[in-house]
Amino acid sequence: MRPLLLMILGLMMCTPAGAQQNPPASIAVFPIELEDRSAGAGIIAPDEHDKRYLFESEQMAKDMLTGSGRYTVVGVTVPAEAEAKGLRYCGGCEAAIARENGASLALLGVVTRVNRTEHAVFIRILDAKSGKTVAEGFTDLRMGANYAWPRSVKWVMTNKILR
Repeated sequence: MRPLLLMILGLMMCTPAGAQQNPPASIAVFPIELEDRSAGAGIIAPDEHDKRYLFESEQMAKDMLTGSGRYTVVGVTVPAEAEAKGLRYCGGCEAAIARENGASLALLGVVTRVNRTEHAVFIRILDAKSGKTVAEGFTDLRMGANYAWPRSVKWVMTNKILR
């Protein structure tokens, strides 16, 4: 009986439950940006629906990161100058901004509107210390107006970022 008990205890110590788990990585999730390449881009400004679906897209990414158990989302303050130009044009400055806000990773997402019913989504995660890409994903053209943006973000997160 005693050897059996020792064997069971030994096995329990070797199981993943007994192993040390890495703490979740801290990640700054920046607001999802809209890059409007449609014919109406210079004529029709982003409206309340666009803003709502960009916010829902950002929230989708945050929820999925947190839900994975591998990440802790850190609040981030984007400098006005970087926000005005768009983080997608700052050459990876989101890594430094994330680091300044106490995060070890930075997520940048961009919805590219091709026309009013087609879009693409790009998501990139950078290491805040080195600025190197840790993960990235892109959708091909997706059918659906702005209401479909969160669904596309979910697809990229599921199939490219969190897999």
